[in-house]
Amino acid sequence: MNPLTSILGTIISGFVLAAVIVLALSTGSLNIWALEVWFHVLAGIVWIGLLYYFNFVQVPAVGNALAEADSGGPGPAAINKYVAPRALLWFRWSAVVTWLTGVGALQNLPGVGAVNAFTFEKFSFATPSTTVIGIGAWLGTIMLFNVWALIWPNQKKILGMVEASAEQIAGAKKVALMASRTNTLLSIPMLMCMVGWAHGLPF
Repeated sequence: MNPLTSILGTIISGFVLAAVIVLALSTGSLNIWALEVWFHVLAGIVWIGLLYYFNFVQVPAVGNALAEADSGGPGPAAINKYVAPRALLWFRWSAVVTWLTGVGALQNLPGVGAVNAFTFEKFSFATPSTTVIGIGAWLGTIMLFNVWALIWPNQKKILGMVEASAEQIAGAKKVALMASRTNTLLSIPMLMCMVGWAHGLPF
């Protein structure tokens, strides 16, 4: 049976291959911090990948579908019924996993700690490598808040998962779009900060 014929088989195969690489190159001790960072990056790719999908692909596609619906086009029904709910499920929970694994990685980052990252304790702009990770953590936290407090409740109205008037749906579309665009904006410096703590900022 070809594991690539199902998404579950593909993912399991990816983890098996990663385990083979770990066993082949293992030093014999478990590196908890590296494990947390790995899961943090995996979850983050799902989260930010879906964020970009919504902003760069789905929202413009639904706009086009709406514009063409009156001239015999298919309309946005298929996307809104089948694609959006599933994408939003992965989107919101990958945001939670990204944040939780990020906090865990910060807690085990030598000389930092999660509390220090969020309070900027022991940080100073004289040591930007440690300050930068705290800024990245706060940007990610704001993005998580936007997902759960602004995007998801309003998307439920837009997709008809909760009862809403036409006026409430119109308002929900604006709030969800602006929160999503805010997260897209914040993702750019957030990713720079997440990489920059170890490798330095690009200036």
